[in-house]
Amino acid sequence: MTTRGARPDWEPITLSGDESGRDRLVLEHIPLLKHIVGRMLAPAGVERDDLYGIGMLGLIAAADSWDASRGLKFSTYAYHKVRGAILDELRKQDVLSRGRRELVRDVERFVQAAEQERGIAPLPEEIAEALALPVEEIDAALTSARSAGEISLDSEGDESRLSALLGDPKSADPVGSAEFAELKQLLVEAIQALPEQERTVITLYYAEELLLRDIGEVLGVTESRVSQIHSRALYKLNRQLAALSGREEA
Repeated sequence: MTTRGARPDWEPITLSGDESGRDRLVLEHIPLLKHIVGRMLAPAGVERDDLYGIGMLGLIAAADSWDASRGLKFSTYAYHKVRGAILDELRKQDVLSRGRRELVRDVERFVQAAEQERGIAPLPEEIAEALALPVEEIDAALTSARSAGEISLDSEGDESRLSALLGDPKSADPVGSAEFAELKQLLVEAIQALPEQERTVITLYYAEELLLRDIGEVLGVTESRVSQIHSRALYKLNRQLAALSGREEA
């Protein structure tokens, strides 16, 4: 597989023109559906094919309700409909097993306690040592927490400390403001400090906008492992951003 210099945006399918307007919208935008699902974190026990099926229902609903006279591109409208349909369905399910939920809570408690004591969140290796678990278990727990947090945050806007450390680095400040420029510089520093594999995942996901499956092909690992590396990298990025921000304010 080769990557492009520009981000690999999805392209609509070209059809014969014999389809109805509604069917044409759905069929043309199947690549958009695949793009959305391919970049979403599938919770443990949830098959990606199931996400496609749920997303297809969202795409059909978008085609049925889209009003071209409002000036909104169908792809923009459909994106939110598809993603919303998937998240709504996942919210109805318990995405964490009882054992995994307890582990996530243990990790959450340790992260909060360590951060309060030292002023910085612990590294995944430190969490593993404190809980007497393999670091791979902590990686899986971070991925589960990120998945559960994404579903919860989209609906409620309420972040636990662990969810905040697993979220995409973002700023409420408008582009061009001094605060936004400072955040971008801090983010560059934090990304450069990541190990090579984690840095590669972040670059391919955000700069190249590759699907998780495609990133796995580049790295020679499974899609689920890419999700774990991504979650670990986000945790460390936000940990480092918090530390760098505190240093700048001191």
